[in-house]
Amino acid sequence: MKWLQGFGAAVGVFTVLAFTGQPVRSEEIPKEYRDCIRKGLKYLVDTQNRDGHWEAFGSQYPITMTSVSGMAFLMEGSTIKEGKYSKQIRLATDWLMSRAVPSGQIGNPMIPGEAGRYMYGHGFAILFLSSVYGEEEESDRRRKLEEILTKAVLFTGKAQTKRGGWGYVSAADGGDFDEGSVTVTQMQAVRAARNAGISVPKEIIEKGVKYLKDSTVGGGVIYSLAGGGGGAGSHALTAAAIACGFSAGEYDNPTVKEWIKFCQGHLGGATGGINRIGHDEYTHYYFSQSVYFLGEEGYKKLFPSSRESERLIWSKYRKDSYSNIKSAQNADGSWTGSQVGPAFATPIYLCILQLDNNVLPIYQR
Repeated sequence: MKWLQGFGAAVGVFTVLAFTGQPVRSEEIPKEYRDCIRKGLKYLVDTQNRDGHWEAFGSQYPITMTSVSGMAFLMEGSTIKEGKYSKQIRLATDWLMSRAVPSGQIGNPMIPGEAGRYMYGHGFAILFLSSVYGEEEESDRRRKLEEILTKAVLFTGKAQTKRGGWGYVSAADGGDFDEGSVTVTQMQAVRAARNAGISVPKEIIEKGVKYLKDSTVGGGVIYSLAGGGGGAGSHALTAAAIACGFSAGEYDNPTVKEWIKFCQGHLGGATGGINRIGHDEYTHYYFSQSVYFLGEEGYKKLFPSSRESERLIWSKYRKDSYSNIKSAQNADGSWTGSQVGPAFATPIYLCILQLDNNVLPIYQR
């Protein structure tokens, strides 16, 4: 299958190439949003617990919150060894490494704040730790991190269902249930791991890609294939699937093009920009990545007969989206649109706002 071959080739390289076939230089973030980013990052600094973690309301989802917050600092350009936020990155890394258990899982399903949806945290932790791994120079810590990531990838493979997807918990714990959002989380996680040089069995990737393709109904990705599938496509899940396809280098795949058209018809406006703040974090976290991959000319190359007014163009999307993100920011630098609170919404919007820094392979054009 051409798509599987493309994905397998793409995950083995460190930098994803743009539609031009050449690495894309980072662009300057428009200066009117820099203070917004600075305030948001300061909020994360101020709310990081002394042991290095973040958590949502009621001590929920600490693995996920710590991982996405760490990603926000990495996207600023800091690393575990240098930069303004290297201390925060190292604290988060140490805390997550300490949560790795012998099974390979990063997290503890016996803790109430992690039980029930632990595969989200596991996937986001792989994404973050894989992004850190390349900059870790201390030999003992690097070997330990490699061991953790290798076992974590194998745990992801064992947690995969017979249909190739993933659910909120492992296939064994969840009765072989799977759904789209966790599947995308795991797919980005294993791609980041492979980018970092961690061995990823190809069957994990192949089955995951097939799951997303099999989940496509009417151009959109449905919630779940468990129980025979069914239902309408979700623009949130479809946006996430586009990001998977693009980050794999599959710019001209017919299924990915279907997903783009589906999202464009459901997100409102020709640009697909963020026009509502509140529970949109997940959708636009992934859709912003997709439009960023498209850049200024990608949509035209995919759909050469399209009218200029209907094209998804990064600069237009950024203009429509960033002003709304900025206006929704609280005085303390946080965002509160998410149901789980600012611990999730804040790093997600910071990741969106910092895409132009182009510093992490997982988000590079």
